[in-house]
Amino acid sequence: MKQKISPLSAALLNSTFIQGFELDDWHSEAPLHSNSIILPALLAAAEHFKPGSGSSSPINGSSFLLAYLTGLEVGPRVGNALYGSHMLTRGWHSGAVFGPSASATAVCKMFNLPANKIEDAVGIACTQACGLMSAQYESEVKRMQHGFAARNGLFAAILAKNDYVGIKKVYERPYGGFLTMFGQGSGKNPAYLENEITEALGVKWQTMGVRVKPHAAMAGTHCTIDCIRKLQAKHPEQMKDLASITSIKYEMAEAALRHGGWLAKRPLTATGAQMSNSYVAATQIVDGQVLPAQFRHDQLERNDVWELVEKTTCVTSDEFSNKWLQRATIEFKNKPTLVGTVEAPRGVDPAMTNEDILEKWRALVKGVIGDERREEIERMCLGLEGLEDITQLGRLLIGITRNPIA
Repeated sequence: MKQKISPLSAALLNSTFIQGFELDDWHSEAPLHSNSIILPALLAAAEHFKPGSGSSSPINGSSFLLAYLTGLEVGPRVGNALYGSHMLTRGWHSGAVFGPSASATAVCKMFNLPANKIEDAVGIACTQACGLMSAQYESEVKRMQHGFAARNGLFAAILAKNDYVGIKKVYERPYGGFLTMFGQGSGKNPAYLENEITEALGVKWQTMGVRVKPHAAMAGTHCTIDCIRKLQAKHPEQMKDLASITSIKYEMAEAALRHGGWLAKRPLTATGAQMSNSYVAATQIVDGQVLPAQFRHDQLERNDVWELVEKTTCVTSDEFSNKWLQRATIEFKNKPTLVGTVEAPRGVDPAMTNEDILEKWRALVKGVIGDERREEIERMCLGLEGLEDITQLGRLLIGITRNPIA
């Protein structure tokens, strides 16, 4: 017998599943994983408020898409008002701070709420915003923090829909306002950029800043991975001689160093491993790929990986003002030193194409769900604007799946 859970619990759990493999999307200016915040909230709301549950008609695909795009726009705009990636540098889990606004406004749009109730929902969502980046080292709660944003934004929209009054002018209020409080200690002048929330609205689309990951690791590690991939393509035989490697140095921007350049120590959880430039890069050197299987519990204690991690240092300098630019320098015993530089990772420049994303989806679900179900999900997603009832897609997503890393 299938047992349903509440929409708030569903939003939290489904978001955590999306974040769990570090293979989801991210925003290149204001770091947040939008799909793990917006989609679980929208799907839970659509299912909970479908006909027979207090709603007169089903949510169609076009309405769902419009609500989804609303969330994609709002989250990064709120993030840019706090200097985007600078929030990560300061130690905030930025997506969990920017995210409640995104999920709340997306659900409000799907509910077709008036402006005053959207303002209430945003106020309720913002007072629940938080996320500490210290969760990245070993805590499983790191996977959940975008889920808190999904759940809290959905909760805010439901409350506002039912006439609960939220904080008015929550972004701009000088005493206790969202930007005032999260801007404290930013070291920036001004402490926050209120105008960024509406700057070039309808002209500059933040949706275009959404990137899709090709590797199962934190986005700041992707340049490091690509430096290694570049060297492996150019010097395949030398890069296989692991025993001859004497030292590895990765140079990167300050934000990348603070987020992933910390010294990884054994033992390490899967969460910590996927957040560490040195560990992720060692995995690429040994396995030639960084996918979920590399972070199974039985893979986290491999001596060949840890020997490379222990030879690795991560540093920054003024040369690396470009936040993406990274350089790998690998020294060998009795062999030439190899140097690889990448100015931006794959997924940023070049961005993954629609075909790349479809290929990624098919590769990830192969053996996890059946081909017939996969094809039907593809058909619905690629024709979403013509779907009469979005819960049809939700029903397809519910079902037994095999463990992808078993």
